[in-house]
Amino acid sequence: MTTWIEISGPVKGDAADAIADALLEAGALAVDVADLNAESDAEQPIFGEPGMPLSQRWADSRIAALFDSNVATEDIEALWQTLRDGVDGEASALGPHEFRIVPETDWVRATQAQFEPIQITPRLWIVPTWCELPDPSAINLRVDPGLAFGTGTHPTTRLCLQWLSDLPLARRSVLDYGCGSGILAMAASALGAAEVVGVDIDPQAVETARLNTTANGLTASYAVSDAEINRQFDIVVANILAGPLTVLAPAICAHVKPGGQLALAGILPPQIERITDAYAPWIAMTVTAERDGWVRMSGTRAP
Repeated sequence: MTTWIEISGPVKGDAADAIADALLEAGALAVDVADLNAESDAEQPIFGEPGMPLSQRWADSRIAALFDSNVATEDIEALWQTLRDGVDGEASALGPHEFRIVPETDWVRATQAQFEPIQITPRLWIVPTWCELPDPSAINLRVDPGLAFGTGTHPTTRLCLQWLSDLPLARRSVLDYGCGSGILAMAASALGAAEVVGVDIDPQAVETARLNTTANGLTASYAVSDAEINRQFDIVVANILAGPLTVLAPAICAHVKPGGQLALAGILPPQIERITDAYAPWIAMTVTAERDGWVRMSGTRAP
């Protein structure tokens, strides 16, 4: 059985970046940096968005490096000590180390074990394909973790699914802006929407959404977001992040019919004012739900 050697220890502040680079240059197969106080009262919630540099680091991190088992532990230990002596002027930023043997893992089974059926509402479930249906009489969407975002586990996805579940969708059109795996589009179709369209910047996500929708026996159309959609919808939902939501405010609002409804997710509390101001020329957005530190904002376009 294949095994690897992991060396890990505490590191302070910004020194983690330089030390991670040095470990990789010295032959580490992979390096992981995480909050040293994760899952404790001292945990620091630090969030970043794609394309944006992190403005801060954890005050105390745990850095772990993975090496081939053929590398002598004495050599790895000597490297660690060299880094403790100073990297880019950060002497003593790295703490004492510990070793761990990492065995080969069946990552398919390990990944599957992390996902279980999720009840969104009494009538809507998200169920991985390898799980039994908890409630065969409910709406059960089969979605596997894959290359596209959206399996129902993230708080923002659940906030949007709950919003859709509370709406009367019969005879109404829905646009899922940033569709990812297609989970929101599929939910809208399953909940009775007359027409559902999903768009995403990632062609792989669009293809995944199509496959998921077909596998669930549902109907929705998908397109890459640079394709023109010259029309408006009764309901628009966009579960992205605050940065893109701010930039895309004119485009998103242009797709909402007069009297139509819009929901936005992927927003943290400090970003609420930014989103409110960005959408104010078209729709008055307010916070309508919160889950695990994330908020959902929604509003209705004036008739």
